[in-house]
Amino acid sequence: MSELVIRGGLVIDGTGSPGRLADVAIDGGRVTAIGDDLAGDRILDATGCIVSPGFIDIHTHYDAQVFWDPGLTPSCFHGVTTVVAGNCGFSIAPTRPEHRDLIARTLEQVEDMDVAALAAGVPWDSFTTFPEYLAAVEASGLGLNFAAYIGHTALRLFAMGDEAYDRVATPDEVSAMQDILREALEAGAAGFATSFAPTHRGAGGWPVPSRQADRVEVEALLTTLGEVARGIAAFTPGGTLGIDDLYELQPQIGVPFTYTAMLTMPTGSHLRLMDVNRAGWASGAQVWPQVSPRPLRFSMSMAEPFTLNVNPRFGDLMAGDGDARQSAYADPAWREQALAGWEGAAFGIPRWETYEVAESLVHPELAGRRLTELATERGSTPFDVLLDLAGEEPTIRVACLVANDDPIEVAKVLLEEHCTLGLSDAGAHVGQLCDAPQATDYLGNWVRDRNLMPIEEAIRRLTSVQADLFGFPDRGRLVPGAWADVVVFDPATVAPGPLRRLADFPAGSERITADQPTGIRHVLVNGVPIQVDGEHDATIRPGHIVRPVQRVTATRAQA
Repeated sequence: MSELVIRGGLVIDGTGSPGRLADVAIDGGRVTAIGDDLAGDRILDATGCIVSPGFIDIHTHYDAQVFWDPGLTPSCFHGVTTVVAGNCGFSIAPTRPEHRDLIARTLEQVEDMDVAALAAGVPWDSFTTFPEYLAAVEASGLGLNFAAYIGHTALRLFAMGDEAYDRVATPDEVSAMQDILREALEAGAAGFATSFAPTHRGAGGWPVPSRQADRVEVEALLTTLGEVARGIAAFTPGGTLGIDDLYELQPQIGVPFTYTAMLTMPTGSHLRLMDVNRAGWASGAQVWPQVSPRPLRFSMSMAEPFTLNVNPRFGDLMAGDGDARQSAYADPAWREQALAGWEGAAFGIPRWETYEVAESLVHPELAGRRLTELATERGSTPFDVLLDLAGEEPTIRVACLVANDDPIEVAKVLLEEHCTLGLSDAGAHVGQLCDAPQATDYLGNWVRDRNLMPIEEAIRRLTSVQADLFGFPDRGRLVPGAWADVVVFDPATVAPGPLRRLADFPAGSERITADQPTGIRHVLVNGVPIQVDGEHDATIRPGHIVRPVQRVTATRAQA
């Protein structure tokens, strides 16, 4: 007689093997048997549903939210049982007391987190080092399993102080960073994450500290990661280290690399990246581009227009106040300079044809109207219409598509081998987008409705592929002995549900959330049901800190 049995579902175990009707028995938090007519003290009915391993979301920014929202909403509603935080090099530890506000303001600029919410919701006094951070998270209680990278920006600030924003590191500072990184990895960090993306400007509009690192520093840190051989390296590529460079470096380091992200673009740049990835794997490089089933669509205030800040003229405004920004928007000379900033730039011209008014208090009648339509009516350009509207109403919110909105091309990248599902960005850009429903979107809109791939393969990509990439022990598969992270869902109705805006964060902060998916019936974390028959219990805390196991890397094996 087991503690709990999930009865009568189609068990798809995460390995890619065909599903079979069976019961799943759970004892002590782990799967103990899969078979027919199993007996249990508690029975969860799965008739008509698929029983699969819980989904693993490898690209989140729940580093701060985990303290005030241990359930990690809305990911928990979508069958996610394990998350990886600290992406893009933006962990909140290690952090010295004098840099807490700087870290918070950096997260405000690059990840759309509210400084007031971070001040009220994060117990900053409970940690300084990365091991202390993991201990503080564990002590606060977890609704889901949690893993986190140590981020390059926090690491540089910790080792170099404020000068991390201004210069390359000295040899002694690089050595200090290696020691801090090694300590974090041995304490259970999911790996090392960094960013060189031009969009990543932090407090005061300055490039984030990781963008000041030279190749000597980056390669030294990656060498330490390879020596410790735990977790992976995650990149947002850019100036110091481009995508092609990753395929050259990875075989020297040994642990897998991943990067954000291979998104489809009208220019077809994703096709070149697919070719690069195939050639890289053929030559022995283990680099996993992250792909997403969701269009990258931002809803942003013109007071902080995240996608436009990649343009140096917009980026320069981040250091000023609202009045300075409004003055610039109204200045014809500044507009000319901003337009020139897009000419020939690698980041490309905004897709003005996708821009529309999302929310306006001054002109509510314009909600949903495309800028191209308004420009035609006014005899103007979409760019000028946008800045004219922002001049009247600095906080007007506009929506735009950045990438990944061509279904035919998205299907190509989703089917590509040696790519992995990522870039949900759950916990970040909370006022601009919500892509936490990535798994339910993938299973409903793509696997069922578009018949993208067999359901067994789709579940493998959501579960064991992710667990194996990071080296998470006994996760990602429904087999005897594995941790019983389980999602029971109806394949006929699973879908991401609607988005809505709430003000439920600390200090009354707003966010966009997706808390009403369909088709998710039961969710278990380490054998404990956190959702039964669609009803979620936010008081239960069965989650673990998930630490990668040490792996034998190619370089260590050769040595």
